[in-house]
Amino acid sequence: MRGAHPERALDAVVRRVLRPDPGARVLVACSGGPDSVALAALLDRLAREDRYEIVLAHVDHGRRASAAQDECVVLSVAARLGRTVRILRPLVERDDEATMREARYAALASLAADLEAPFVATAHTAEDQAETVLLALFRGTGPTGLAGMPPVRPLAAGVELIRPVLRATRSQLAAELRRSALPCAVDPTNEDRRYRRNALRPVLAELRRDFPHLDAAIARCAEIVRDELDGNPRAARRRAVRERLRREGRLRDTSFAEIEAQATTGC
Repeated sequence: MRGAHPERALDAVVRRVLRPDPGARVLVACSGGPDSVALAALLDRLAREDRYEIVLAHVDHGRRASAAQDECVVLSVAARLGRTVRILRPLVERDDEATMREARYAALASLAADLEAPFVATAHTAEDQAETVLLALFRGTGPTGLAGMPPVRPLAAGVELIRPVLRATRSQLAAELRRSALPCAVDPTNEDRRYRRNALRPVLAELRRDFPHLDAAIARCAEIVRDELDGNPRAARRRAVRERLRREGRLRDTSFAEIEAQATTGC
């Protein structure tokens, strides 16, 4: 459609979670993979519009033969965007998911504090949220696990971890990546079945053929649970709308989108 700007829908998703004050600094975690490069391109564009700064941060755990290639990709992305990049090499004793995640976040938090950057942004998507919720469910979790990853959480004193595209899909980020024409790398460990998420991905790929909105639905469910746990006023408004529709005999035929709209507008 002439004059359409589909990227603006993604902009709104990001700005719902991340809209720093002018002049603030955001540290963008960039592995060199498609999602993180797309996030870097997206935040580069929004930062120029909203007048804040971004710095790219690449964490090299030193555990993969392709690590040097990933670093080169991130350096190329930063150069093409005209942004500063920092390379972090935390020491890790084991290559299990939890150990590397903790080392990665600790390194990012330390750099953010050094740069006086109050925000660290990561490229977790709706697909990542779906995997997180399902893995928690398979472990026998309670409501906290079903809430998945929060869009915002404290990372260190004065530093927040922001997941601005948690409600976006990888296809939306792929479109942003194509628009940017930036390079990216493919992580070979995505095929390593030692990591639990990788065991889920082929199964989810099959399910998406019959349930194309699976990831968005699970991410939405996680958000609803989190709103309930946090006592978010929006959760109370949703319950009021559902109760009114139940009394009117219309709840069964009313979609969540309609309930959300009524909870938002108060109609």
